[in-house]
Amino acid sequence: MRSTKASNAVTRLNARDPDYRYSMGITGSGHFYLLRAAPGSSPEKIGEEYELDEFVEFVNKTGPQKKQRISKHDAAFEKQLVNKG
Repeated sequence: MRSTKASNAVTRLNARDPDYRYSMGITGSGHFYLLRAAPGSSPEKIGEEYELDEFVEFVNKTGPQKKQRISKHDAAFEKQLVNKG
């Protein structure tokens, strides 16, 4: 179960950043680390060794971020808030 949360984060990162191939490693003490490989090269370790929640947070911040979608109603409301200020 522990590694499922971490591997899902790596899967999402691979979907966001198709230029690299990401994978994770687990140490004997149960810490996680991130590996990144460009096409045709060997994987390199990125970052440090993290506990599960810290690793997931690190992976979620790595690579390009997914643009947040907002509805036209939310955009109009946000515009009204800016105009009142």
